[in-house]
Amino acid sequence: MPLPDTLFDRACGEVRQQMDGVLALAEQLSHLRLAADAEACVAGMVDASASVRRLVDRLTDLKAVDAGLLKLEPAPLKLDELADAVQANWNRAAARGATPVLVSYDGPPEIAVMADRARLLQVFDGLIAEAAAGAPAKAIEVVIRAGLRGDSVTLHGCVRGASAPGEAATQAAGGLEVSLGVLLSAKMVEGMLGALSRQDAAGGGRSACFDLTLPAAVSAPALEDSAGEEHVGHVLVVDDNATNRVVAQALCDMLHCTSESADDGVQAVEAAGTGRFDVILMDIRMPNMDGVAATRAIRALDGERGRTAIFALTANIDPEDVKSYLAAGMNGVIEKPVKADALREALRQAIGGRADAAAA
Repeated sequence: MPLPDTLFDRACGEVRQQMDGVLALAEQLSHLRLAADAEACVAGMVDASASVRRLVDRLTDLKAVDAGLLKLEPAPLKLDELADAVQANWNRAAARGATPVLVSYDGPPEIAVMADRARLLQVFDGLIAEAAAGAPAKAIEVVIRAGLRGDSVTLHGCVRGASAPGEAATQAAGGLEVSLGVLLSAKMVEGMLGALSRQDAAGGGRSACFDLTLPAAVSAPALEDSAGEEHVGHVLVVDDNATNRVVAQALCDMLHCTSESADDGVQAVEAAGTGRFDVILMDIRMPNMDGVAATRAIRALDGERGRTAIFALTANIDPEDVKSYLAAGMNGVIEKPVKADALREALRQAIGGRADAAAA
């Protein structure tokens, strides 16, 4: 009997959530003083967990693509900063012994497009991983070239390795994760009305290239690198699941926010009453008092305490349910498993909005 779609989605969501928990715990361990062999064990745990996480993400994305359900979320994006993000992703891998990646950008420095940043990064990541799984090379070269054409921007992306291994060799060298990543890259490019091609590269090797035509954006906000940021806010994480709390607090720490946690809605209301928090991340289904009831109780508090930004943390983003969360007084919804980009945007909306209001 085939696996029902709903059960497949639930299973992938559960694996993803558990892997997020393992990664968050490993991150905490990495900050401790450990013996060399223990550090190696933690590093191996991180690599294995991240690999499983990517595998699950690619399976669910491919399923969505085949069903015509994968949604692109265009936003202003500067292409030179896209190149920087591709480089940063693979610098971390190179630090662990992977083939170095050299990214170059050829185009006007301020050119920006309306595009889904996360999906474009997936395209490049899949093609780079394929090149890394092929024949050894001193470095993998990535070229991002952009040009204006009226109200549109032509984006040319190319990844060159020592060889383009092809499906059979990729499966042997890089495993299922790499094969799925390459397939997803091709489907992503097709979904953006482009096509992936392979060709011999000048100077040797093989290249995987694609061309896209994207709408030009008037301007794009600079992508923030939290590494140099100071403390930007205090967050209350409310969830009855300990792993979920660890994950959310680890992401808050990564985004340079301090945080505290609560196990249920009753504790959340008590904590909110102190007025210490800039943002509350609220689980929906909890014992004693659920997230919707807790939100209504917080909104009944007087002064600034009752106006604290509250975002639902939930895997249930059915439109009718989202309406009920907003009607209860929540400011928005962050889908589980929580991703850094989604949390960063919520914090930007909440803390930035309050700062603007105070200045006015």
